[in-house]
Amino acid sequence: MARARKQSTGWVPPVRPPVEDVRGLTDHYFNQTREVVGRFGDQQVTYAVFMRRPVVSAPRLAVDWLKQIALARGTQFEIEVNYEEGKWVGAGEPLLYITGSFEHLVDLETLYLQKLGPACVAAYNAYAMCVDLPKTAFLAFDARHCAGSDMAEAMAYAASVGSARAKRKAGAVGFIGNATADTAHFFGEARGKGTMPHALIGYAGSTVRAAEMYHQTFPNDALTVLVDYFGKEITDSLAVCAKFPHLVEAGKLSVRIDTPGGRYIEGLDPPSSYAVLERNAPDAIRGYRTEAELRHMIGGGVSAAALWHVREKLDAAGYEKVRIVASSGFGPEKCKIMATALAPIDVVGTGSFLPTNWHETYATADIIAYNGEAKVKVGREFLLRR
Repeated sequence: MARARKQSTGWVPPVRPPVEDVRGLTDHYFNQTREVVGRFGDQQVTYAVFMRRPVVSAPRLAVDWLKQIALARGTQFEIEVNYEEGKWVGAGEPLLYITGSFEHLVDLETLYLQKLGPACVAAYNAYAMCVDLPKTAFLAFDARHCAGSDMAEAMAYAASVGSARAKRKAGAVGFIGNATADTAHFFGEARGKGTMPHALIGYAGSTVRAAEMYHQTFPNDALTVLVDYFGKEITDSLAVCAKFPHLVEAGKLSVRIDTPGGRYIEGLDPPSSYAVLERNAPDAIRGYRTEAELRHMIGGGVSAAALWHVREKLDAAGYEKVRIVASSGFGPEKCKIMATALAPIDVVGTGSFLPTNWHETYATADIIAYNGEAKVKVGREFLLRR
């Protein structure tokens, strides 16, 4: 990944892709059109850029790239951002108006739409998740699910935008960091966050030993221990707490639950899952639930019942200060169910704010004016300036 440079004026993003790569990465008919316009004469045009579903505006990567390309080509684009970063945008409402040379704009559409649409949908999802769980901190663990570093940049940026909106609108804790150093700047951090994967547990041979190895290597860090590797979430959580009483007392120990959906965590089954929710969040199981909602509530894996079960066992052993980190499929739907069940989650690690219906991420651009004369294809008159 090309790295941005830090200047006294703030973050300066890299030109990615650079101007010399545009031709090879854009749609062929845009390249052909550019040649036609170059032969028969340029015009000033205005594009309206919109999406077909409600989103949260996340235009920065697209706008910054357009400005840098304009500079590289020795031209200027007038970019009117109709909805500031983090604002709600309705379906069909133009996010941007872009005015400039047709010859210099026509071959850029493919690339700036790639930078805009998915980010706006992911920002919408991140916002919804943070609002539903306003007291829970989130970590963006999306990079491993992204199709390359450009997408990883866009998704981390989107999470930061959705999080910022949730902080403003609901006083949410929101996203406090992410997994990689290259995009940590979106969250005001210098490096990525995270502790251990399942691979380290397997390497160490036991959950407690993995915790010891990590703590000896990073003695000044708070410790988050993954406890589902051996299917002994409760046993291993309590063993880790007993091993590190000083971290427990300092509030610097967390257990992370990432149990796969194919099994229940240690000590639970369907009847006992209902029972634990009856004790802690009885209203959550009173109403009608879809099959997917029930799975999040009392199913296998990291369900609301599972998290309450872990909390009960920790508290009963005197470990009230130990925090619970939850991961595994925490998208908007699951977060909403966790909120309904009042699930005791301190931190969520998730990449599930990524768009699931990719066709919903398609941004579209249409020219609405040629040399100042309003003109748009039939059916898109709603894009014209009012």
